[in-house]
Amino acid sequence: MRLPNTGIVKYHVKLKFDVDGLVEKADIIGAIFGQTEGLLGPEMNLNELQKVSKVGRIEVNVDTRSNIAKGDAVIPMSTDISTAALIAAAIESIDKVGPFQAKFVLVGIDDIRAIKKKIIVDRAKRIVQEWATKTISEGEEMLKDVYDASKPGKLTAFGKAQLACGTGVFDSDWIILVEGRADVINLLRAGFDNAIAIEGAKVDESIINLTEGKRVVAFLDGDRAGDLILKELHGLVKIDKVLRAPNGREVEDCTPLEIAEILREAVSHPAIAHHPKSTASQQPQDTKYDYRKHGDESEPGPHAYGGRTTKIADNEGKEILQGEHNQEMVLKVQNVFSEINETLEAVLLDDSMRILVKVPVSDIVKQLGDSEGGKFLVLDGIVTQRLIDVADRAGIEYIVGHRTTASKKPSTVKVHTFEELGIPN
Repeated sequence: MRLPNTGIVKYHVKLKFDVDGLVEKADIIGAIFGQTEGLLGPEMNLNELQKVSKVGRIEVNVDTRSNIAKGDAVIPMSTDISTAALIAAAIESIDKVGPFQAKFVLVGIDDIRAIKKKIIVDRAKRIVQEWATKTISEGEEMLKDVYDASKPGKLTAFGKAQLACGTGVFDSDWIILVEGRADVINLLRAGFDNAIAIEGAKVDESIINLTEGKRVVAFLDGDRAGDLILKELHGLVKIDKVLRAPNGREVEDCTPLEIAEILREAVSHPAIAHHPKSTASQQPQDTKYDYRKHGDESEPGPHAYGGRTTKIADNEGKEILQGEHNQEMVLKVQNVFSEINETLEAVLLDDSMRILVKVPVSDIVKQLGDSEGGKFLVLDGIVTQRLIDVADRAGIEYIVGHRTTASKKPSTVKVHTFEELGIPN
């Protein structure tokens, strides 16, 4: 139904009614005012509350058919929730409209502030996206990198129901089940492309088929809705691990670091690696961990198959420290790092360590295809499998970043971290 335009209110008390006779809007409104008057004391009479702007204009819709009237009513209120609940209960006690028997039932009380907050957040997201497409600058490119997960080839759809998912669900040996499309996008931003959205309390048959024979992690909101969806899942899908967003929060609201910390336990825990029947719920650990700078084996990457990511052996990193020329190269890398650290930028150098290109990390894959003579790539970010494959085709010999999530590396490209080269970060 159309909600009344009442200005600033806190709650909408929504009711439906049935009347055994033909009545009009005025009759319903009269019954609401008349039969609740005095029930809760004079200070809670609806007409008194309207005088002090605690109750707005009551909106009523009536549909009359075959000597019966049905409809709904919305009462805008700016009182506290307890007063709103008392008014709702008083209206439910109405048993007559004029001479006819009637029944009023509360449908719900909407928190208008929460609805407005969501509208504001959604609008803010659209404003940021529009702004990012209209102007180009280094700062804007950094924001574009944050939203890079929504580019074609990252977010896709699965099955007849066109469920939102990451491209990794098609070849990953484990699947992350989340509640909605926004959750999938947020996991993409955190580096996980093997998530699929349930998109509703009813589990689509395509999800059951997709997860068959694979390890399954349910990553749900930390609220009542998450509890209900988990019950539905348990009856249809074999879940190996249950993880929840912090209490009272949603997966889509978690930061990439929070998501990485929560899922890190899932991909490295024996319940996933060795005991696929485990369904014990796990909460995020208190340990803080900088995934941008470290590369231990429990750290998840975009695919994180079985919790395994590539960690370059220390002796391999030390190979490039041997010899005067290579020491100079390490010094140059250190100088470049001091310029790009925490900027989300990448620098391409030739074999004489001269800078050829300096671009945002989000553009380096495209830039490699357009540049010639590059031999060294230094970036303030993560070395992914896709980046290594493109660099190999472009003739790059060395890549240095904070960490790598690649599952395989061509022998022609040497991948190192700043930590392995002795560069503090």
